[in-house]
Order: sequence, then C-alpha cells, then structure tokens
Amino acid sequence: MMLRILIILGALQFSLAGCALIHHDTPPMAMIEPSHVQLAADIHLMRENWPAARWWRVYGDPNLDALIDRALSESPTIAVARSRLAQARANVDVSRSSTDLQVALFGSVDRQHVSDNGFLSAYASHDPEIGADGPSYTEGVVGLGGRLDIDLWGKQRADVAASIGAQNAQRADEAAAELELAADVAQLYFSIQVTYAKITFLNESLDLVEFTAAAHEAREQRGLEGDEPNQQARAQVLAIQRELAAAAQQVILAREALRALTAIGPGDLSIAEVSLPDTGSVLPRTLSYELLARRPDLQALRWTVEASFDRVDAAKASFYPSFDITAFFGFNALRMSDLFTHSSQQINVIPGLTLPLFDGGRLNASLQSVRSASNVLIAQYNQAVLNAVRDVAQTGANLQDLERESNLQAQRVNAVRFSEDRAQSLYERGLADAVTVREATQPVIAEQMVLLQLHGQQIDQQIALIRTLGGGYQASGPGLPTTR
Repeated sequence: MMLRILIILGALQFSLAGCALIHHDTPPMAMIEPSHVQLAADIHLMRENWPAARWWRVYGDPNLDALIDRALSESPTIAVARSRLAQARANVDVSRSSTDLQVALFGSVDRQHVSDNGFLSAYASHDPEIGADGPSYTEGVVGLGGRLDIDLWGKQRADVAASIGAQNAQRADEAAAELELAADVAQLYFSIQVTYAKITFLNESLDLVEFTAAAHEAREQRGLEGDEPNQQARAQVLAIQRELAAAAQQVILAREALRALTAIGPGDLSIAEVSLPDTGSVLPRTLSYELLARRPDLQALRWTVEASFDRVDAAKASFYPSFDITAFFGFNALRMSDLFTHSSQQINVIPGLTLPLFDGGRLNASLQSVRSASNVLIAQYNQAVLNAVRDVAQTGANLQDLERESNLQAQRVNAVRFSEDRAQSLYERGLADAVTVREATQPVIAEQMVLLQLHGQQIDQQIALIRTLGGGYQASGPGLPTTR
C-alpha cells in the first residue's frame, strides 16, 4: 500500500515538474485610488439627499409617472438589456454544469463484416470453440457512461466565477439602461412643459403687440404720427408669430422623440400642460466609494473587471495537469441475442491525466491575451470613474450657476415690473394711454420668458445630476474588486 502511495506521489511530482511554464504573465494594472473619486469640497447645493429609487416621483406628476412606467415596460432598449441578462444567466448555468458529474445513457447497433486479414480475422470463419460464427455480426452496446473532471487547480471554478461576473455586469447594464431611459423621458417631458409655458407667454405678448400695432395704425390713419411706429409694431407681431411657429415645432419634435422612447403609437400620446416643479438640486457633501456603488454603469465595468481576473486565473490553471475519470457500465455483445445476458456485462473505469508539455507557446499567448484584455478593462474602469466624478462636479457647478442666474433674473423681472406698475398707475390717473401700459408690459413678459428658460435648464440639469449620481441604483454583493 505504501509503495502505491509513493508511486502516485512520484508521478504527481513528475507531472508538476514537467508541465508547461508561465513565461509571459505581467502584473495587473493598478486600480484607481479612492482619493481620486472624491468631489471637490467647494461644490455644495441647496439640500442634501440621495435620489429615491423611483426618483421621478418626487415631481408629483402622474402623467410623468405613467410615461416612465410605460417606457420601462415597453421600450425595446430595455427588452434588449433584459434578454442579455437572461443570456448571461444561462451562461452561468452552462459553466456550472461543466463542473458536475456528466452521465449519459446511450446505445448502438453495429452490423459489420469481419475482415479475413484484420485483428478479428479468427472470427471471419465458423469456429464454435471461440464463439465465431462469421463473417457477419450485429454488435450491440447499451449502458451508462459518465465523466467527472477533477478541478484541482480551480480552472472550472474560475470559469464559473467569470460567468457570474458577466451576469452581474449585465444586471448593472440593465439598471443603467433603465436609468438612461427614465432620465431621457423626464427631460423630454419637461422640455415640452417649458415650451408650453413659453407659448403661453408668447400668446400674451402677441396680444399686446397686436393691440399696440392696431393703435399705431389708427394714429397713422388720423395723421397723428408717422408710419414708423406702426411698421415696428408689425415687425414685432411677425417676430412673435415666428417664435410661436418654432415653439410648436419644438413640441412636435420632443413629442415624437418621447413616442419613440415609450413605444406609444400615433395619436395615443397626449401631453397635458402642468405647472413646472420647483427646483431644489441635491448633492452629497462627499462622494468617494458611494459614487461607485450608485452608478450602474460603473458597477457594470467593475463586474467586468472582476470577471477578467477570473479569466486570468483560469488561463493560469491551464498550465497544470488536468485529471478526469471516465466510467461505463452496460452490456456489450457481438450477437444481439446475447446483449442482455450476465456474461455480456461490461464495466470500465478510466482515470485520465492530461499534462501540457510543449504547446508551441499557446498557453502563454492565451494568458498574455487575457491579461492584456483585463488591463484594458481596468484602464477603462479607471477612466470611467474619473469621468463620473467629472460629470457630477460639472453638473453640480452648472446647477449652482443656474441658481445664481435665476436669482438675478428674478430680481431683473421685479425691476422691469416697476416700470409696468408705474405706467399702470399713470393710466389709472389719466396721465397715460393704454398703449403705454402695454408697451411697458412687453419687457416684463420678455424677462419672464428668460426666467422660464433658466427654470427649464435647472430642471434639465437636476435630472442630469440624478443620472450622474446613479438614480436610485444601489449595488448589492461584495465590495470593489482587487487586482490579481
């Protein structure tokens, strides 16, 4: 018994000493340092809070909720992401199945004519003593065959882990697709609402200018003034009508883009006008690894990098011997009438060893390939992290600037309104005519439209900030991958 153990250990030592050697592996590229993930300390906004999972509900708009819910359930983009996730799950099952015992039931019938000059030439004649009744036989084989690969070096486990990493990446990709889709729908929806409000202001302005133009035309006809004021007023009417036409076109374009995202057919998409929500931008004081945990696109890259590490491990394990056991139990007979007799039973147990010795550099080339691919993914991940921090910082800075501009513009509206109030007061005392009042109202409407545009930009950037913060996505599972 001891002799057999020594022989086995010696054979194992010989096999390990004789296997192919790793010549071309390089250290993995370094992952980005946590200090590079933090935002600058001087970026602060009005309130601090993380967006909720269904972040769009904060606007309290049932129409927006319905549109986003429709998009998430009907969009082909989401269908593609979910199909890819289902495929990744199936790949995990395939990888796991290769680590289990494989058993198959099979049978075969072989009608053969034995050669007079072959290995079985004795059976080509009639010789009852050896059981020959040739030259033709019908051989039957039926039984169970099994195979088990012994994963001593972890190659199969690494393959399974890589498949799980790819599955997690696809799950994060689905979350990223949902986030992008919801943000796009919300931005288009509010762009339509801003245009609706702009059209309201333009119609008010058109009424004022048409009244002014009619008054100047009447004065011109009476010889009280020249034609220049009338022509200027008419030019203003045409300019506002042109803006109204452009605004109507913007609504159509945004509506059709929204239709494509929500998969709503022609004539079924109706956007009612609602009041614009207040803008209160949110940004945490510090963002380090929290950003990585909230951004689904970063999570997808993180899991892709993790899967690449497992592929490197699998490539390394390919340098070592592989062990397997093949077995068969069944019946084998040259005559079908003898197939299921006790004497036709056959049992095979075949332990196998495959030892890579000389492969022309194939294994080293394969390892170098997967290592290089892993380093590319690490570099892409590092850049994506830096880009994510940049996006949050830039969007936060834009919101700060829009907030300051809006405050200044609100003051400007109040300042212009002073002239309108003064003209109205003079009109009420009979010291000014109605044309003067309307001409004083026109600048107020113009400045209110500027404030409206700033408000719309704030909403758009607020949604962009939610997008850059990962919406309501929160990763689950282990922490960040480590280099291997």
